[in-house]
Amino acid sequence: MPDAVRPVALVTGSATGVGRACILQFARRGYDVVVNYSRSEADALQTAAEAEALGSKVLVICCDVSDDTRVREMIAEIDDQFGRLDVLVNNAATTSFIEHRDLESLTEAMWDRMLAVNLKGAFFVTRAAATLLRASGAGSVINISSVAGITGNGSSIAYCTTKAGLNTMTKSLARVLAPEVRVNAVCPGPIDSRWIRQADTDWDLEEMVADYPIPKASQPDDIADAVLFFATGTSMATGQILSIDGGQTL
Repeated sequence: MPDAVRPVALVTGSATGVGRACILQFARRGYDVVVNYSRSEADALQTAAEAEALGSKVLVICCDVSDDTRVREMIAEIDDQFGRLDVLVNNAATTSFIEHRDLESLTEAMWDRMLAVNLKGAFFVTRAAATLLRASGAGSVINISSVAGITGNGSSIAYCTTKAGLNTMTKSLARVLAPEVRVNAVCPGPIDSRWIRQADTDWDLEEMVADYPIPKASQPDDIADAVLFFATGTSMATGQILSIDGGQTL
């Protein structure tokens, strides 16, 4: 396939975990990829090297998605490098692990950071990328949300709230970007990843999923499979919120 016609995917927060899994799955399917990170430079470079080994051209960009000016610069870099963008995966996210009953410990600073990254960041990147996505002819945005945005049960009340907002925003953006761009969301349940296992929490991942119909945590590739479905496996799905949770939300 000539390089000029290779599709391009941007995955925010793609140094590790689900974002990394998405980058590598897109690389295996003939995409050039953009690895975005805010702090984990060494991990981002390792992910980029693995994608390059799969034949992708890779652009690595440090950008905090809550910074609208830097987000617009990131999209301009992608335009300069590739001249196109076909898929955007809004995966960058943050949380604070605060027991829901402990209302006083959920500080305003925590609220502001989660809203800035999880909700405003996804909007900023989508807005900045909209022109390139429309020009691709079959643009796709996939927001990595959470079942916490459906159940109201998760790492903190603020985190649940931002993910519920992301689900609603998915539907709003699906309307305004149609028909050129489809916008969908994937809502993972617990994921066996460094993010949750290294958190300052007493959560037991195995105990958490023990009574699910499929009693195991997802792997990052399980979530990436759903992302690839929305990106490449359908042309009619838009505004959809898909739970990948082992049946947690049944």
